[in-house]
Amino acid sequence: MGKIKSLEELMKIKENTLKNVKMREEGKRGRIIVAMGTCGIAAGAKDTLKAIVETLSELNIDDISVVQSGCMGLCEVEPTIKVELDGEVPVIYGHVTPENAKRIIKSHIVAGEQVGELIVKRGEE
Repeated sequence: MGKIKSLEELMKIKENTLKNVKMREEGKRGRIIVAMGTCGIAAGAKDTLKAIVETLSELNIDDISVVQSGCMGLCEVEPTIKVELDGEVPVIYGHVTPENAKRIIKSHIVAGEQVGELIVKRGEE
């Protein structure tokens, strides 16, 4: 994917993402929060978000919602995502390329095994 050239283009990406993934929180076992502040977008968060949505769709996972946030304050390890699953301590992953996003979904979301070398922070501290 190329660079975003306008706010309108960014809004279209968001709209398409919302169409591809059920965004309601109720009935979900967790969520993935993608940091979409300017630092995250500059580091490739747009492609990371797309990879997350596509991978969840490919694996027929519909009990995880995907939401966007502003900057998490971890600019040096962008793109970042936060994985929140029911009954587990939240985990923030850094350097989440599209390939790493797929790996996190298959390991953490599907198999229940965190991807240790990508973890930046655990918990809500």
